[in-house]
Amino acid sequence: MRIYEASQNEFSISTDKSKLDVDIIHNYLCNESYWAKNIPIGIVNKSIEGSCCFGLYTNKNSALAQIGFARVVSDCATFGYLADVFILDAYRGKGLSKWMIGFIMSCPDLQGLRRWLLATKDAHELYKKFGFSALDKPERIMGLKPFDEYPAINS
Repeated sequence: MRIYEASQNEFSISTDKSKLDVDIIHNYLCNESYWAKNIPIGIVNKSIEGSCCFGLYTNKNSALAQIGFARVVSDCATFGYLADVFILDAYRGKGLSKWMIGFIMSCPDLQGLRRWLLATKDAHELYKKFGFSALDKPERIMGLKPFDEYPAINS
């Protein structure tokens, strides 16, 4: 994926993986998310390598700090799966998730995909604004989920 960026006030979005703060991403996914509890950092690194990634940053006080993240698992031709979307608690309620999802959905490298999928427990209304809905033919979609949570990390 090419590098795409946008700015709005003190916030910016970038697809440049070199800007990602993997420690922030891992901490959120491992300790705060409901979908990736206990995920090992090696798995996070591997997921970033194999995905189109979107970092959300604040540039307050001239220091770039990551405050959100999302990734799309895609062949960039026919299919995209939106995953690991989050905004840190301190930055919620500012419209940043809508801005980030809009940026993702308009990304030139992800145009023309025949199908998009995502899974969410509590953000249905956000995704509906971008055209997502319940599966039209759920009887045709199958899944395999070998485990619910990653095993607890022993420190």
